[in-house]
Amino acid sequence: MSDFNGTPRRRHRKRGKVLALGVPLTLTAACALAYGTDLGAFGSAAQHTASAATAAPAWATASADGFASVDALGQKGTYGGRDGKTVTVKTLADLERYATASEPYVIVVAAAITMNPVGKEIRVQSDKTIVGSGTSGQIVGGGFFLGQGVHNVIIRNLTIRDAYQGVWNDKEHDFDGIQMDGAHHVWIDHNDIRHMADGLIDSRKDTTYLTVSWNKLSQENKAFGIGWTPNVTADITIHHNWVRETEQRNPSTDNVAHAHLYNNFLEDAAGTDIKSSYGNYSRGKTNMVLENSYFQGMANPVVRDATATLVQRGNVFSGTSGRNESGGPGAAWNPKTYYAYTLDKAADVPALLKSGTGPRSSIGTKAAATAATTKTAAATTLTVAKDGSGQYTTVQAAVNAVPANNPSRVVIAVKPGTYRELVKVPSNKPHVTIQGTGGSRKDTTIVYDNASGTPKPGGGTYGTGGSATVAVEADDFQARNLTISNDFDEGAHQDIAGQAVALRTASDKVFLDGIIVSGDQDTLLLDTASKDRLGRVYMRNSYVVGNVDFIFGRATAVIDKSVITLKKRFNGASAGYVTAPSTAAGRKGILISDSTIGGDVSDRAFYLGRPWHAGGDASLDPQTTVRNSTLSAAIRTAPWTDMSGFHWKDDRFAEYQNKGPGAGAASTERPHLTDAQAAGQEVADWLAGWTPSAS
Repeated sequence: MSDFNGTPRRRHRKRGKVLALGVPLTLTAACALAYGTDLGAFGSAAQHTASAATAAPAWATASADGFASVDALGQKGTYGGRDGKTVTVKTLADLERYATASEPYVIVVAAAITMNPVGKEIRVQSDKTIVGSGTSGQIVGGGFFLGQGVHNVIIRNLTIRDAYQGVWNDKEHDFDGIQMDGAHHVWIDHNDIRHMADGLIDSRKDTTYLTVSWNKLSQENKAFGIGWTPNVTADITIHHNWVRETEQRNPSTDNVAHAHLYNNFLEDAAGTDIKSSYGNYSRGKTNMVLENSYFQGMANPVVRDATATLVQRGNVFSGTSGRNESGGPGAAWNPKTYYAYTLDKAADVPALLKSGTGPRSSIGTKAAATAATTKTAAATTLTVAKDGSGQYTTVQAAVNAVPANNPSRVVIAVKPGTYRELVKVPSNKPHVTIQGTGGSRKDTTIVYDNASGTPKPGGGTYGTGGSATVAVEADDFQARNLTISNDFDEGAHQDIAGQAVALRTASDKVFLDGIIVSGDQDTLLLDTASKDRLGRVYMRNSYVVGNVDFIFGRATAVIDKSVITLKKRFNGASAGYVTAPSTAAGRKGILISDSTIGGDVSDRAFYLGRPWHAGGDASLDPQTTVRNSTLSAAIRTAPWTDMSGFHWKDDRFAEYQNKGPGAGAASTERPHLTDAQAAGQEVADWLAGWTPSAS
């Protein structure tokens, strides 16, 4: 892959003082970014060279953001070796042994490991986390290679350095820090990569679903090259990286379908004779969005080919010269349709990245640094198994074992089986994850059959909310890889009210990831603790099954990249309603985004929603937005309707850029958002500063 401005001339570099282990003095300053256990504990004299830990520390469960977080190609985000053993290594032999193994591992590098021969690139296999222990984890004289099909790899908190062979524009030695050829779902985060023989990072041959974040890239001719392919399929996120003392490929981005670059700091550093040829380069048929980055002293800071597309927003240019370009033939795209993210102010980027990039004594992120300086304890895991092979035989028994007001994550790992029980997570037990351990979300099922009219043992009936199979009243709850069902038989019990909830949430920061919620009427109740309380729910890559008002409540809720399955009534009738929001005024209601709505029902039988003014409360302002989704022919041509005397047009119901046989043109009976309105009704707007992360 040739570079803009031709072949660079040979240059001599000036390097500042370094410590004995090669960590720049600037990176040893106190900047504790603590969101997990202090990694300095690894590599103590009491440990063997390579030792397995009984449980992975909390930071090992971190998963990627950006495109690496997107579910695709059979991979659900990027979480590395989280499901495998944790080992600590201090030798090349041990590092290579675990990195090339077929099973998942979290590999903690607790020493400076020298490659032999120089330039060696360890061929990392799938499902690995390779992470430095504090600032002691270093790879000297070589790096890592991820080949075709390798996926779910995290490389963090390492210094990768000094494969330089004395030739500035080295055409003979292909000694990269990290090279990827046809890999996918890779997260490269908080590393210091410098002084290599060819490039610091190469993303080649259709490598995709890649996120590169919070790295320091320096002392190199070529920083970060992307391409080496005629295909235009790759999706890549590059954010919060400090690129300095480099000449080209900062990055050079060739034939990338979606390239999202934001909050990076490109610096042509004073006091060296290394001069930039160019900064960010959108080449070939790349479609790039470049936001809130800071360019200091760069020549040709932003360049694009005539065939490429480049959208700039909010960037700062200080002392730059030459080409600074945007535009192009392609259609603009919005990264928020793929994942949530928050921009830092461009003016703050230099200070933020000078203190925050590269390896940390405790790994962290900006969010953790601003949230607190205290460390989070490692997650506790409680195991549930019907056959007695776990710690508990019921899910509720495991919930009961969680200490009141627990300060850190408790994972309730539920082995495959059908658990016929009621589960309640009370408000004084936050940070709970209920996770099925089977290969499919269908392998682990929590089910019960209470309905609104089911008599309670002590008298009265359960009511709609009380009928829930699983009820969540605790903040920061997560559910993953399981089915939650209410199998109430409405046909056999026509004598009682048939609202039968599978899952009820009444709390904030609820993350439902890769689950099935199944029922008939009132399947999924997304509520808040009270009318004046915020309750955010984010559901992704999931299924919701039902027929009447089966996604309902007053929560600020997102159903993202999911399948909503329409189901016939007990008597074979197809009529139904997908949503029934009861949103409080001034709040956001239900957002369905990038999802599919359909099922084995009659054409034009289902409404997308109707306004639920619970208890006749006229002060409510129900809201449902359905956008960028595929609608089957089951959806009515006039998809909204009234409820209990309240007119839908007095509340907030709209669509945006839906498709499929159930979609329709804008009309008075089918409101569509304008582009400007839609820009304020995206997933990130609903989540309001919360970025859900699997843990």
